[in-house]
Amino acid sequence: MGTLARAGFGLAIGGVSLALLFSAAGILNEAWQDRVGAASKTKQPRERAYSVTVATLQPETVSPIITAYGHLESGRTLELRAAVGGKLVSLSENFRDGGVVEAGDVLFAIDPARLETAVALAETDVAEAEAASALELARLEAEASREQLDLRQQAATRQQGLHERGVATEADLEAATLARAAANQTLLNRQRVVAGDEARLAQAEITLRRKSIALDEARRDLAEAVHRAPFAGVVSDVTAIEGRLVSANEQLGALIDTGELEVAFRVTNNQHARLLNDQGQLRKADVEVLVPRGRSTTVLPAKLDRAGAERDEGQIGRLVYARLVDPDPNFVQQGDFVTLRIPERPLEGVARIPATAVTTDGRILLIGESNRLEDHQAQLLRHQGDTVIVGGVPFGRQFVTIRALQLGPGIMVTPVEPKPEGAAAASAPPPAPEPDMIALDDARRAAIVAFIEASDQMKPEKREQWLAELAQPEVPRATVEKFEAKIAESQ
Repeated sequence: MGTLARAGFGLAIGGVSLALLFSAAGILNEAWQDRVGAASKTKQPRERAYSVTVATLQPETVSPIITAYGHLESGRTLELRAAVGGKLVSLSENFRDGGVVEAGDVLFAIDPARLETAVALAETDVAEAEAASALELARLEAEASREQLDLRQQAATRQQGLHERGVATEADLEAATLARAAANQTLLNRQRVVAGDEARLAQAEITLRRKSIALDEARRDLAEAVHRAPFAGVVSDVTAIEGRLVSANEQLGALIDTGELEVAFRVTNNQHARLLNDQGQLRKADVEVLVPRGRSTTVLPAKLDRAGAERDEGQIGRLVYARLVDPDPNFVQQGDFVTLRIPERPLEGVARIPATAVTTDGRILLIGESNRLEDHQAQLLRHQGDTVIVGGVPFGRQFVTIRALQLGPGIMVTPVEPKPEGAAAASAPPPAPEPDMIALDDARRAAIVAFIEASDQMKPEKREQWLAELAQPEVPRATVEKFEAKIAESQ
């Protein structure tokens, strides 16, 4: 009995426990369903809006810049040749590679002894050819013979008259007639002599002209034995050695005119067409030539000069030349590699936008209604480094400056205006101005002075000017950086 009671009591307790467990599970399930239902009711799907940087399309008048690369050449180079053969007896100290000469400086001289002898012999030949001939004397004798003939003729006529009147004898008339005949023969002989002298005179004049030409040539050879520089420049390709025998027209060096430097560079056919004026000729536009010097770059002025005469085989584009304006031969020289910036004619009614805002075919994204993107086809005109010049765009509209891959027509965005440059600059402290004058220590000053004194290409007046600046307690920063860059290049 007790066992059954205890079993029944255990079953009752177990049933109550199971009932409680089922009740708790139902409560938990109901609570979970309520929570899931509430979450599904409150969470609605939203469209994502991307933040994009925008700018406004503004109309501008822009002069596109053509960037090209070339090297410096001399617009005038002269081959230095020996005009006459002979022994080199004198060479200028500056007649060597890199030597700087002025117009009129003696470069080299040929031994003049042989040439002086040739001049003396030519002068003697001319003097002989100029000797007085006997033509004038023969003409005087012929004139005297004619006068003698006239007198004999008169005497014969007078004797004839006397003979007719019976005053003169037959012998007197015959003697007068013979005398007239003899005078006539003498005149003929004299005239023959004059004709011969005239022929010899014509031959003598020809000989005189020939001897005079030989004399002029001998004098010219003597003058050309001393070769002078026709213009100021730098000597290169020197092969002359003092004492060596040279032949006529042998090249001994070359003279480069450093005052006529120009840049030879190539542009594409389209770029060349944009450099022409309305008449189809190359515009005389101003050009900026960028010359690298160490860590700095110097800009030199130049002007477009001419285009190449023909297209080189295997080359593309057109060859164009730009002439430097008053180049400094101590700063630039033939063969330097440079960069050129050439302005085109202005383009009106265009916009300049970042290159990241446009596709390769010229499409840009505009901000439309409800901040949704619109695709617009622009006219791609020029690439200018990190920017692009476009036309055919709606001015005043905002566009996306950086076109990301996830952006496209119809996408909602949040436009973000870029901060003005002035506001960003105002928050930063202004940089300290770099002084124009700096003080040099003794070692730094001595290195620059030694470089200037050792330079062979520098003019004396320029050398004195630089040394005078370096003698001051403070030296211009530009001067110091210029020569330290040259020192670094030479090492």
